[in-house]
Amino acid sequence: MFQKITLLTLVLAAVSCQKKESVEKDKIKIADWIIGNWENKSAEGILTENWQKLNDSTFNASSYYIKGKDTLHFETIVLAQKGETLTYFATVKGQNEDKAVAFASTAESDKQLVFENPKHDYPQKITYTKNADNTLTAEISGNLQGKPSSEKFVMTKIK
Repeated sequence: MFQKITLLTLVLAAVSCQKKESVEKDKIKIADWIIGNWENKSAEGILTENWQKLNDSTFNASSYYIKGKDTLHFETIVLAQKGETLTYFATVKGQNEDKAVAFASTAESDKQLVFENPKHDYPQKITYTKNADNTLTAEISGNLQGKPSSEKFVMTKIK
């Protein structure tokens, strides 16, 4: 009897671990639509974000804002799932001692990703919204120098 109970316990433990692992990775799968090369061209310059899937739990991106031949802004982004938490890590060259700032997911769906860090100076919120016309809208928002502020960038998928 003891052997049967031990065997049943081991089988249940193995099954629950497998189920948990698949649930954990399902959260990042909902963000697959962000993978690709995205671009926003305007009179002020060109914003580009290139998203790649590194593995089952991590995506990464590089984001550039170029005006003419000058790179005005460069950042690397890692979207990672650890456990059941989806986190957006942004590292901006020349800011925060080149260390990543973490934004925890507050909402995710097959059409929108929302990340927040209320302690960050600016932005406190980052939102990606998938649009119907092969575009996405990236929005940063929060309080900037004590006043509400937001910026939206509509990017078209180029690859």
